[in-house]
Amino acid sequence: MTTNTLLEETERELRALATELTEPADGECLLCYLDRMLDQFGCTTELRWATRYRDLRAPRATALVRRLGQVGGCDCEVFINGYQLAREHWIPPRRYVEDGITYETDPQRPDPMPSCRGVRRGSTRGCSLWVRGTGSSWDVW
Repeated sequence: MTTNTLLEETERELRALATELTEPADGECLLCYLDRMLDQFGCTTELRWATRYRDLRAPRATALVRRLGQVGGCDCEVFINGYQLAREHWIPPRRYVEDGITYETDPQRPDPMPSCRGVRRGSTRGCSLWVRGTGSSWDVW
């Protein structure tokens, strides 16, 4: 095997792996996909994952970038300014006493996240795990 052939084969395998890792799951909603991609790969300060989702699952949703751009200019701002996990899925604050002083923990997102509730193919909506509102955990309490 020549060096060029080995490089080409390696590049082909890397592209296939990248595609597999970043492919929306069957029935996965846009918001669960964004949450999963942000958790695994972070934000690139653009609507990278939202655009990938649209291109692969809802190519006719031509207004998606404009619509999401109204709540944020990048994937993570969709959650900061636009959507949050519904209250019933958060781990509630916990009160505890230490040295006679009562403290309360912040609400926590579940780890792992609940499974996506699913959407029809071609939809760019979130599933029932998500609600419209800002992404701060304080807003759910």
